[in-house]
Amino acid sequence: MSKSTSFDIAFQANVSQSTVSRALRNSPLVNEKTRLKVQKIAQELNYKVDKNASNLRTQHTDTIALLLFEDPTDDDSAINPFFLSMLGSITRASARKGYDLLISFQQLSDDWHADFEDSRKADGLILLGYGDFVDYQEKLSKLNEYNTHFICWGAETDGEHMVSVGCDNFHGGYEVTEHIIKLGRKNFAFLGDASNHYPEFLARYKGHCQALLDHRLSIINGLQVDAISVEDSGYEAANQLIDKGIPFDAIFCASDLIAIGAMRALKKRGFKIPEDIAIAGFDDIATANFVVPPLTTAKQDTKLAGEILVDNIVALIDGEQPNSILIPTSLIVRKSCGYS
Repeated sequence: MSKSTSFDIAFQANVSQSTVSRALRNSPLVNEKTRLKVQKIAQELNYKVDKNASNLRTQHTDTIALLLFEDPTDDDSAINPFFLSMLGSITRASARKGYDLLISFQQLSDDWHADFEDSRKADGLILLGYGDFVDYQEKLSKLNEYNTHFICWGAETDGEHMVSVGCDNFHGGYEVTEHIIKLGRKNFAFLGDASNHYPEFLARYKGHCQALLDHRLSIINGLQVDAISVEDSGYEAANQLIDKGIPFDAIFCASDLIAIGAMRALKKRGFKIPEDIAIAGFDDIATANFVVPPLTTAKQDTKLAGEILVDNIVALIDGEQPNSILIPTSLIVRKSCGYS
């Protein structure tokens, strides 16, 4: 008995073979009624996709490349723990769409297009992390020049055509700061690089400042100290902050890793948390709940983020043009800021 083909399914479903192919990949270009009909017939015919033959016909690999930025972490992983929490969601979402997932580090070379899409290793790229965004823009321009299908996790930025998925950093910064204000704190410091080099941190800082202004509190000169998202950087930034000798009773940190490093410095310098200094972070990485005291933070929904990243890269591969998306944050209240 000969094996069923996609043309057999197309005949029974009264659709084109290309529609069958899209329906079996759960493409949003096929309406739900047709997609379910095609999939039911495929199941009845015991149809199995021959990926090698399919790839030859369509020039598709049915593979998504997930490229992680090598972060300067405090351990040997070189992966920001925030991105580790997204991996499971991205893997499951890719499988549901019928795609394999190729995980690698970004090489930051000038030929990403050749390394992945043009060499048929992957149909599209998901980029997690980018370090200094000003330097990174040149790499994104190269991807655009070669019409590579790619999507970034991060803040929306001007001047570069790309689809991004990110959290509402401004609102998250506002909400965390307002929460601490309502606990009676008035003199705020901010740890994190608040510049165009780090647009997510900058948006969090702007939200933080807006909350201060809305509550008629001052943005105190000298109480913003640059830091990248590494514990040691937070530790050094907090020591610089203390050495300035400017009074403060609260610190909002641009990431949990910065906050955890800052907490270590504060304790070493004799400050009690939250009695002397309230402190909060951003991300809600797993460690945030286990430091002492547990860290108040803005949670980013990594499960939803992973699903949307995959949905959007598959849409790009299918010829659509999805919009950039901001995902709401949620405030996670723990003991590092005290309780009202």
